[in-house]
Formats: sequence, structure tokens, C-alpha cells
Amino acid sequence: MVVERYRSGSAREAVMGLVFIARDPNTDGANCPTVWVEDVRQEILVQGWNPDEAMLAKCLETGPIPDGEGVVRIPFRMIRALREACDVAERAAVR
Repeated sequence: MVVERYRSGSAREAVMGLVFIARDPNTDGANCPTVWVEDVRQEILVQGWNPDEAMLAKCLETGPIPDGEGVVRIPFRMIRALREACDVAERAAVR
């Protein structure tokens, strides 16, 4: 898998090092689950589908979801990308 590096930022926040990991291989490549690693803030970013109301209700049984947080659905076929993101993040944290 090819890893592409992107740099972005604004005057109010530090320049971020965003590393693209993968998009869902079984979707159109435009509007699909995606995984990145941000190596300056040391975070994994995930784009996924919104849960339906029944699934969100089950998630809320464990507690409220604070403002600024959300639940996303990621298909099992993205496990390889999530593992790769964890590996990339772990290597970045070791530096």
C-alpha cells in the first residue's frame, strides 16, 4: 500500500503531518471509509458511515456521546488499514 503524505495547517494551529493510510477498497473511492494518521498530534483519524438510530441507541447505553465526538461505522474489511494506521502511529510515537 502506498502511503501519501499531506501537510496542512492554519495560523491558529501547528502544522499537522497527515499521513493517508487507505480508503475502503470495496467502495467508489470518493465517499467511503478512510483512515489517516496525524503524526504531530499523535492521532488516528477515521472517516466512516453514520450509525442508524437503532445502532446509535445501543451505543448510548454505555453513556452519552459528548459534543465534539461521534460514532462512525467501519467495515471489517478496513481492519488491515486500521492495523497499518496503528503501526504507523506507533512508529511515529517512538521518534
